[in-house]
Amino acid sequence: MTDRDSTSERHAVVVGGGIAGVTAALRLADAGLRVTLLENRPRLGGLAFSFRRGELTVDNGQHVYLRCCTAYRWFLDRVDGARLAPLQPRLDVPVLDAAHPGGPRLGRLRRTALPVPLHLAASLARYPHLSLAERAAVGRAAFALRGLDPADPALDGVDFATWLRRHGQSARAVEALWDLVGVATLNATAPNASMALAAMVFRTGLLSDPGAADIGWARVPLGELHDTLARKALDTAGVRTELRTRVSELTRADDGRWNVTAGTGRLTADAVVLAVPQREAHALLPEGALDDPDRLLAIGTAPILNLHVVYDRPVLRRPFFAALGSPVQWVFDRTDASGMPEAGSRGDGGGRRAGQYLALSQSAAEDEIDTPVSVLRERYLPELERLLPATRGAEVRDFFVTRERTATFAPAPGVGRLRPAARTNAPGLFLAGSWTATGWPATMEGAVRSGLSAAGAALAALGRRHEHPLEEAA
Repeated sequence: MTDRDSTSERHAVVVGGGIAGVTAALRLADAGLRVTLLENRPRLGGLAFSFRRGELTVDNGQHVYLRCCTAYRWFLDRVDGARLAPLQPRLDVPVLDAAHPGGPRLGRLRRTALPVPLHLAASLARYPHLSLAERAAVGRAAFALRGLDPADPALDGVDFATWLRRHGQSARAVEALWDLVGVATLNATAPNASMALAAMVFRTGLLSDPGAADIGWARVPLGELHDTLARKALDTAGVRTELRTRVSELTRADDGRWNVTAGTGRLTADAVVLAVPQREAHALLPEGALDDPDRLLAIGTAPILNLHVVYDRPVLRRPFFAALGSPVQWVFDRTDASGMPEAGSRGDGGGRRAGQYLALSQSAAEDEIDTPVSVLRERYLPELERLLPATRGAEVRDFFVTRERTATFAPAPGVGRLRPAARTNAPGLFLAGSWTATGWPATMEGAVRSGLSAAGAALAALGRRHEHPLEEAA
């Protein structure tokens, strides 16, 4: 690697090629800087990636976003991928209760076009998994949530479960509604979630705009969005991308610029965006960059477990559903997105798939993240038979597991005071990543927002006029 530095041109180096790093690199390049992106892995996309398994292209985990995720929607537009990850026309979540005495019972969380909070009133009134009294209590708690300010530091020290108990929520209401949404978005159950982050999720997603919680997900492998299309956008923007390149040191030069030691070479930069996980950032931060750098080590991590099941026939007619009364949380049909061959390609007719591929997304999976595959198979295949009768006569062609032990930062009470801003004490050095102080939990939305913030801070420090893309859209 050689440094093509020029005294007539400002140079920025972005360390880390996840969604946050790609975002920062694109914004810096769009503002006219010469940008180099360094990524240790052989691909872009961070923890939202794909890999090949036989004839399938498999995502390491199921990722979704909401209509209120304006930054991630900007990212999709910027890499020309919005058409590949469309949103629901309206929120519609099938919720299947496996423990109902009469057998699995289906309910739905749906919205109408009425204004907030009436957009969910009809759905809540008919939601069969809660009693009439529990539904009324949920409505009162939602009204109380609307009056909270997620930026209030006092909320950061309170856990969500305590707040829910204070507002009359039963254990069943927590399971069937609050944790149903909260575990998937926060990667933590209510007792382990900061009230500030929970308030942000529910106020923004369910209580800000009628369509805010409409769900979007990739209809193609995640690698096509976050690696292939992202790399194309970076190339078009003039970003030099170096994969399989580990950064080992950041030092400040006598002239105030930065020396970035990577691989066997060194780059000189006017600005550096460090867009790596918090522990890696801690290891690279020069002395004095943060007042208390060890706070980064106090930001915990939380795992996500994903179970992948390939059946020899269709067993699920819906694109996804959520489950209650079962260890199963969310189930997605990934058949088309994975590129599963059609039956005709096997010589037995055409126009239909040879089977169906389901992905089970299990958040807050601390108790199961290291469980052997054989034990998970024995536990979850019977659960799928309980939830989906069509699986009872189907052959399981493949069952495998992907584990992300540090999938997200842990949204525990008190985490807000640990998350650093984009700007550090070291001039020209900035931080990005969903673990930084975005106000959002560890989501793709938070990652993009962090990249935008870091790029904006860098451009301001360099005296480059710029506008925030979300403000431009508004």
